[in-house]
Amino acid sequence: MEKWQKDFLDMIQTVADEVEHFLLEVTEIVDTFFEVTEEITEQVQNTFVNEIDQYLQELAEPFLEAYWEDEVEQSFPYSVEPTTEQNPACLGCRHYHGQVYGGNLLVCGMHPYGWEDENCPDWEQQDL
Repeated sequence: MEKWQKDFLDMIQTVADEVEHFLLEVTEIVDTFFEVTEEITEQVQNTFVNEIDQYLQELAEPFLEAYWEDEVEQSFPYSVEPTTEQNPACLGCRHYHGQVYGGNLLVCGMHPYGWEDENCPDWEQQDL
């Protein structure tokens, strides 16, 4: 191989090495840029999203509470005990059911809406 060919190949090798070094540096810069961008995005998300989420929760909370209270009352049965003001004839009666379904109280099987006065004809002592 002649000297000029060897010099030419050395020059090409030097250019290839320099281009490789340059591309590696550019890759490091791009990687660093993406890392910084991810960190900034995460900080912005944590700051703004959390603040917006908290604001929306505070804004929507009264509406959601009212909605859930209505839903609970109508969706899930719950018990109501007889009192001297409401269903006094049912105090101590074994037939008293006292569950609310869909917002409606079922007092007992014989008198679904309860008895008018304190002396129900179907009253029986509750088993203890």
